[in-house]
Amino acid sequence: MAESGDADNSVDDEWAAAMAEAEATGDDDGGDGLDVQAAPLEAFDSGPMQAGGGGLNPDLDVILDIPVMISMEVGSTQIPIRNLLQLNQGSVVELDRLAGEPLDVLVNGTLIAHGEVVMVNEKFGIRLTDVVSPSERIKRLK
Repeated sequence: MAESGDADNSVDDEWAAAMAEAEATGDDDGGDGLDVQAAPLEAFDSGPMQAGGGGLNPDLDVILDIPVMISMEVGSTQIPIRNLLQLNQGSVVELDRLAGEPLDVLVNGTLIAHGEVVMVNEKFGIRLTDVVSPSERIKRLK
């Protein structure tokens, strides 16, 4: 038990020292709960790619597990609402693509590749036939 009391005291001492240091340097947040400080520009000099264009920045690991929506687009068309309301089971809607043309692969609505439909264990899949380069994707955003 004496050891846990010593640990509590050391944490309390560290906390008191940190508070005293903050008061001495004028880092008091004024009670508004916000302590905003400008980050030095040097902190932002390194981009996601290292100077040699090689590996990824370790900070990129933070976003690698964020889920994104990937979808495949067979084609599209525009129809008047009147025709849309008349659609029922068995209706056929003509698309702007020819049969056999590659599908568009979209990630969060942005075209990243083209591909063809394949069967994988009795499920549909897509084999990528052409991947849009990152520079081309950036051009399309503008």
